[in-house]
Amino acid sequence: MRVCLMIEGQEGVTWEDWVRLAHLTEDGGLEGLFRSDHYTAIIRPDADALDAWATLAGLAAVTERIRLGTLVSPATFRHPSVLARMAVTVDHISRGRLDVGMGSGWYEREHEAHGFPFLDGKQRFQLFAEQVEIVVRSWTEDRFDHRGPAYELQNQQALPRPVQHPHPPLVLGGGVKPRFAALAARYATEVNTLGASNDELRERKRRLDRACADHGRDPATLGFSVMTSCFLGDTHADAVERVARFLSARGDETEAEAMLAARRDRWLAGGVEEVAERIEELRELGVTRLFLQHLNHWDDEMVSLIGGRLLPALR
Repeated sequence: MRVCLMIEGQEGVTWEDWVRLAHLTEDGGLEGLFRSDHYTAIIRPDADALDAWATLAGLAAVTERIRLGTLVSPATFRHPSVLARMAVTVDHISRGRLDVGMGSGWYEREHEAHGFPFLDGKQRFQLFAEQVEIVVRSWTEDRFDHRGPAYELQNQQALPRPVQHPHPPLVLGGGVKPRFAALAARYATEVNTLGASNDELRERKRRLDRACADHGRDPATLGFSVMTSCFLGDTHADAVERVARFLSARGDETEAEAMLAARRDRWLAGGVEEVAERIEELRELGVTRLFLQHLNHWDDEMVSLIGGRLLPALR
């Protein structure tokens, strides 16, 4: 199972934190370090938020092995030509270690605060689908024109080309509804979805397989990844303590064991053996990559535990 660390960058993660986490990720043997793309705190009332793509460019220059990427960049933030060019830049700086995560956007308060238009759900998806097409064509076509509802491009030639061929892995994030599945079957390298029960994940995978079949694509060529909060400990009690620290940081008075019990089917939480067993269940459901959402980003011990004990338990 491919395993990456995922950090909610809008929750006060400093540049020094990013460099430290990147080195821990490399030293621990994880496949990659990914981050959210938000400008406004979600978990804490107020927190600093460095720009996602500027962060990735910096990390690309100070790392050697790990893959880097966004989970996910909202279509509402940037023009697709800008996103495509930023991604190619990071692909070159990293020498081909970039994955590009794209989504339709969802956080209304953030849009209002920063002046990003917050369209209704149908309009956001239409914008997202048009952006995906433009980004992929910018990476792969010599010259092209595009005339759509939101964007018009004339004689577009985006140079340089990406380092990775035919382009960086494109990870589309969403809930795997039919129209999303059809878009993914046409363009995506991988679909990323949030942690859910086994039954729900099985149904999402079925929708993707059907969409691939409808598009004439082998379902095995479309990766299926899950992003889920991870609270790992040497023992179950250690994991509960990590949940308690997370709740304290967000000012939540919920009892930690109760929170863990309520989200057991969505989170990876517990002792090493307990979490490894759950990951094996996910593998059997067709999950090809895990993004472990590390919500206590200052807790280096857990990152070391993932690399030192969890990853060996999966091999």
